[in-house]
Amino acid sequence: MARLPAIQDFAAEASDPGRYAMLDGGWSLAIADVVGSTRLAGEGRHRDVNFVAAAVVAVLSQAMRAGEEPVACQFGGDGAIAAVPPGREAEARSALAALAHWSAGTMDVPLRVGIVPVQALLDQGLEVLAALHDFGNGNAFGLFLGAGVVAADSWVKDDARWRLDPAAGPLPGLENVSCRWNPVKPRRGTVLCVIVDAVDEGPAGLAALARIQKSIERIVPTEGAAPLGTGERLAMHWPPAWRSLLLEARGGRPGEAFHRMAGALVKSGILCALMRFGLKLANFDPGRYRRSMARRSDFRKSAGGPRMVLDVTGTEAADIERLLSEAAEAGEVDYGVALADATTVTCLVGDFAADRHVHFVDGAGLGFWRASVMLKAMKAGRKVIAPRRLAEAPR
Repeated sequence: MARLPAIQDFAAEASDPGRYAMLDGGWSLAIADVVGSTRLAGEGRHRDVNFVAAAVVAVLSQAMRAGEEPVACQFGGDGAIAAVPPGREAEARSALAALAHWSAGTMDVPLRVGIVPVQALLDQGLEVLAALHDFGNGNAFGLFLGAGVVAADSWVKDDARWRLDPAAGPLPGLENVSCRWNPVKPRRGTVLCVIVDAVDEGPAGLAALARIQKSIERIVPTEGAAPLGTGERLAMHWPPAWRSLLLEARGGRPGEAFHRMAGALVKSGILCALMRFGLKLANFDPGRYRRSMARRSDFRKSAGGPRMVLDVTGTEAADIERLLSEAAEAGEVDYGVALADATTVTCLVGDFAADRHVHFVDGAGLGFWRASVMLKAMKAGRKVIAPRRLAEAPR
């Protein structure tokens, strides 16, 4: 499997099509999204939705990994997307079907899954560009540009021929997902979730997105708006919340629930003690781990266009909304924004000794999903009001 290009500097490189590989017809896109997010949000099951989305990344990454090469998977709050390399489609199909079966039956979270061949997108003039946001040592997130990514998501939602039926199957990698950390309060004022798509499906759309990204960087350098900061405010209570333990229990094999909950209690207890007293254990340094967590969080990504969770002031939030509104009025982009009072963290920890761990963030209360509701309404030509006007955010 050919390695995708690596991007280290998101602000400078992630909006540049030249930093990506254009996927050919041998590739496919794996799509998963939670159905009924409105109901689940109303029931207060935000963390369940995030857990399922992270599970998709964990299981797909394991199913498609060839050797030590990272797989281009991306967490989307209430779903996920992945680039399926040539020759790995059968594994991706099996994993997606098993995920949908587990999510509906064990989690009571309906999950819609599907596969879209890149060739079908190319036949419609829709390109897919992919790269890896690479943090080294096998830790990476998928990044995507091109109208094909946005179209593939819509195809799976709107047309049953691209979907897969749930089917029981093994889910290796699912046991690596956890969510024991407390929500992280913003240090600068508010948490802003942003989703932007280009209106034009060709080079003009990519150029518009690049201009938007650069303009956002001028309003607030996004590296300094990381919602986890440098990790200093990451905290964990002991014992963990019952819901977090229950989620982990449901992520194991049948019959392992008690052992997984007991293990989570013990491990989180040790970690809490080490953090509280500033102790180190063997090669584990809790301060270094928290810094690494913050650095390896996916608060900035691209899935056709920018998707970000930022810790900003009220003025910066309003300025970003104004920028996006003007671009939308000019017919360049569609967008969605949502505010949150904290950032939630879901973790994917593989081989701890080998320093394999990445972390998925969302605005509390499914911020990405709320932003997507606004985006979809804008695309449908309906004028909507954001859940909370950004101009009212704390300054």
